[in-house]
Amino acid sequence: MNNTVFKFDTPKNEKIYDFSTTCESRAKALSEIAKLSETEIEIPLIIDGKEIRTGKTAKVVMPHNHGHVLATFHEATEKEVMMAIDAANRAKKKWMELSWVERASITLKAADLISLKYRFLIDAATMLGQGKSVYQAEIDAACEVIDYLRYNAYFASEIYANQPKSGFDQLNRMEYRPLEGFVLAISPFNFTAIASNLNMSVVLMGNTTVWKPASTALLSNYYLMKIFQEAGLPDGVINFVPGNGPMIGNIALQHHDFGGIHFTGSNKTFNSIWRNIGQNLEKYKSYPRIVGETGGKDFIFVHNSSNPQEVATAIVRGAFEYQGQKCSAASRAYIPKSLWKETKERVVAMTEEIKVGDVRDFSNFMNAVIDEASFDNIMGYFERVKKSNDAEILTGGTGDKTEGYFVRPTIIQTTDPKFFTMQEEIFGPVMTIYVYEDKDYEQTLQSCDETSPYALTGAIFSQDRYAYMTACRILRYAAGNFYINDKPTGAMVGLQPFGGSRGSGTNDKAGGPLNLLRWTSPRTIKETFVPATDYKYPYMK
Repeated sequence: MNNTVFKFDTPKNEKIYDFSTTCESRAKALSEIAKLSETEIEIPLIIDGKEIRTGKTAKVVMPHNHGHVLATFHEATEKEVMMAIDAANRAKKKWMELSWVERASITLKAADLISLKYRFLIDAATMLGQGKSVYQAEIDAACEVIDYLRYNAYFASEIYANQPKSGFDQLNRMEYRPLEGFVLAISPFNFTAIASNLNMSVVLMGNTTVWKPASTALLSNYYLMKIFQEAGLPDGVINFVPGNGPMIGNIALQHHDFGGIHFTGSNKTFNSIWRNIGQNLEKYKSYPRIVGETGGKDFIFVHNSSNPQEVATAIVRGAFEYQGQKCSAASRAYIPKSLWKETKERVVAMTEEIKVGDVRDFSNFMNAVIDEASFDNIMGYFERVKKSNDAEILTGGTGDKTEGYFVRPTIIQTTDPKFFTMQEEIFGPVMTIYVYEDKDYEQTLQSCDETSPYALTGAIFSQDRYAYMTACRILRYAAGNFYINDKPTGAMVGLQPFGGSRGSGTNDKAGGPLNLLRWTSPRTIKETFVPATDYKYPYMK
């Protein structure tokens, strides 16, 4: 079975379901949402394929109704973390020696299980547990998860097929070995697809993982883990370990067999992890792979040749979809004075029209932010803005956490291009706009490049080709994903590989082949057919 040279065809991106009132998908989604809403489940650890209950528990609640418990989950202690590391190491030998085609077949089966059997379950779990609208859940938990699983199989086939040339009397080969040791996967709350890919991209290349999921995304992440098992993932290849992040990280990062980390989360946490790894270098077999995507302070920059309606739409969608809780969410904008009056009218009108509420009401464009800490952080920013003489809130700036963690979409206008809400990642539905003089286009582009420590996504709006090429040049390193006449969110697997640099991470481009290469340690093999028999070269005779 394994003696064929196999190549996967380029996949198509998963079709997004339509949840309009006339569609069957709407009824199925509502039915699954109702079922999960009425059920409280228990979430164990899953180590070496076995469910483990530690008795140390916490609750999973709905962000839009924080009194409603969806699940009770068990947290790992130091004992279970060591068990997970041992299980990953034991599973490694058989898994890495399995044909990559067999590994890929498991990821493809998982994709089909989500597409055909568990789509509405994973959508509903993401909606209720992570506060996403039905559309935001569909493009994330269903479509993007599926796209990662299918495209990565294709990318792996391209990588394994990439072999060196062989010369006369020799055969050269490249073996794409997995890393030595286990990989620690730390996933965030905001994307179910990221949680899936942080593990499945790694294991596809022959590695095994210890997975620390975000506590605020456990409902969907647990169902993902069960789907991977149903797809045939062998025991111990991925070990699902909810619990305290610093504790889990410290144990893993001090282990002799630590081989790498696949991380998405805050810049502060990633910096701490990197420092921890540096302090433990002498303990490791090999230098670990450090792959991380962190924060963003993503911009929309507008040239005076732009269409105000298009700009306003991009601001509202880019800043307020999923309550601004995307690393790629637009959170600062630069608008020329000549377009500001019309753009302001349109963007404020759209923002004030937005409905905020329960995810089960599909007419709500926005829902709740993820938890109380996030809510309080955003409210703190509003208070600072209200006390400042350099900015004003044009609309929004309020919230209510009585029942759910609801924040109104907020537009701030500042007279200071280095205002703190132009620099700091808030991770909420907050957009700050700086209005510049038209003649200062290039100068303001330079300011945009220098204002934030992040460099994840950004957008330029312009109908002037020379103007946007100037922006491309000045903002060359300001964004790893750069959009022309579009909002800076919504990267699709296989079409726009995703990642940024500076304070936004290592820019290893999830959704493309570059990320998969990071989980390999290539070995070049040269076989000489007729070895030399005399140490002297011809010129010596």
